Amino acid sequence: MNEAAATPTTMRAVVVSETGGPEALRVATVPVPEVRPGWARIEVKAFGVNESEVLTRKGESDPEVTYPRIPGIEGVGIIDLAPPDSGLRPGQPVATMMGGMGRSFDGSYAQYVTVPVGQILPFETELPWEVVGALPEVFQTAYGSLTAGLGLTAGQTLLIRGGTSAVGLSAATLAKDLGATVLSTSRSPDRAGDLRAAGVDHPLADDGAIALRVRELVPGGVDAALELVGASVLADTLRAVRPQGTVCFTGALAGQWTIRDFSPFMLPDRVRLTSYGGEAADLPAQVFQRQLRAIAEGRLQAPLAKVHRGLDRVRDAHAGLEAGTTPGKHVVLLDD
Repeated sequence: MNEAAATPTTMRAVVVSETGGPEALRVATVPVPEVRPGWARIEVKAFGVNESEVLTRKGESDPEVTYPRIPGIEGVGIIDLAPPDSGLRPGQPVATMMGGMGRSFDGSYAQYVTVPVGQILPFETELPWEVVGALPEVFQTAYGSLTAGLGLTAGQTLLIRGGTSAVGLSAATLAKDLGATVLSTSRSPDRAGDLRAAGVDHPLADDGAIALRVRELVPGGVDAALELVGASVLADTLRAVRPQGTVCFTGALAGQWTIRDFSPFMLPDRVRLTSYGGEAADLPAQVFQRQLRAIAEGRLQAPLAKVHRGLDRVRDAHAGLEAGTTPGKHVVLLDD
């Protein structure tokens, strides 16, 4: 193993032993995780807070989650210990996400986390940890949705339903970088400025029925739509898309994942419906590096809502995410 010097035997971590409100997030001293074959250990510098971790805290996550559990489906930091044949070296900056982290095994709400080598993305940047910490999961989800889910290309029109979410803001900046024209929604009309700051060409106030307004802006319908609000508005989103266009169902911010008594004939004629729920491999390291460079050069915007300093502020980060008053990603910066 390639190992950094003087790794402690214990660490501070946020542990959920009993599900509930933010008070279920308890900081405890636990052993530093051992490294199994094919895995590496990362010293965590920052991590983003996600809806899935709120569900884990509440006990509403995937059945694979058992407790006690250290949550956290993403993180950034430096390599502490890695297999010699992995190409990773101690002290190297890396990002990691998904792959069961924080669900089937302990996650990034800790000073150290161990993950499979295959879900580690090395990078180089002068951006601060709190900025990079806002990016892995949202960029993976946004990039995967736009490419694998929608096949978006330059010159096309894209509708983002749920645009002031962290994924929505990231998708807007990425779509503009790809050369698309972007329409994006928010339930609050006063969020139009936030959408424009992310590169959105046409902000739309979402009252639950926007298809007609979309078609006023894009006669015939948009080429592609990214559905982040959920099944409650999916039929309306489908009506905003042209024949041979595609809707990608990626999220359900409104909480509705299914449609009762669904019929395939609810799909408009010749409009395609896909879904996306990918993994770390859908965001290649070179793409992540290119996005970091674009942020440093001012061509992309990091979807950063607020920085919370230290593991003791994780409860505040969860409260801020659930309140939804600030668009973007809540990030915890470790100073422990």
